[in-house]
Amino acid sequence: MKSITITGTKRENVGKKSTKALRDAELVPCVVYGEQEPINFSTDEKTLGSLVYTPEAHTVELIVDGQTIPAVLQDIQFHPLTDKILHVDFYQLRDDKPVVMEVPVRLTGRSRGVVNGGVLRQPYRKVRVKALPSNLPDEVVIDITPMKIGMKYYASEVKTTDYTLMHPDNTVIVAVRTARTAIKGADDDDEETEEGAEGETSTEEGATPAEDTAAE
Repeated sequence: MKSITITGTKRENVGKKSTKALRDAELVPCVVYGEQEPINFSTDEKTLGSLVYTPEAHTVELIVDGQTIPAVLQDIQFHPLTDKILHVDFYQLRDDKPVVMEVPVRLTGRSRGVVNGGVLRQPYRKVRVKALPSNLPDEVVIDITPMKIGMKYYASEVKTTDYTLMHPDNTVIVAVRTARTAIKGADDDDEETEEGAEGETSTEEGATPAEDTAAE
């Protein structure tokens, strides 16, 4: 997984007055949790943009007063009116300890159902996965090519040994629903056409011996 470097400065004071002074200076109060004592620090709001305002998932390399801390974004608070970043929580990574984080879902292929007029629905643009830091995926890729109208792709269908999907097996990640413009029975017609073609071939092959007998 890609990593972003964020540089910060430790905070000596964590009271309301100190926090307000930081925000007035366009700085964001942050904290990183781990097995040791939490580390409070601040960073420039602009440096968080590439981590927060992106559909991609990243791990983070925090550099706080010269100390390097591998981490992931755990929580973020925004101002309810201005959407300014108010506070960010990070969680320290360990090579031997699994971590849970959200990663985007990327769809590939062209659904048969959509070609026939169905509507693609994707309830989950991101999913939560659990893995060792070295196995965290950049994204979860789903091929929707074989999906027909009425079909759903469930969390249980994501097969991998690198990470665990943290959703119930019956969670629908993507589905193809019918629509007024859908071609009624189009998918079934495709199957019937294929079966019919196979049937014609077998009939022709079966007729050959009969013709030979008649000739005799």
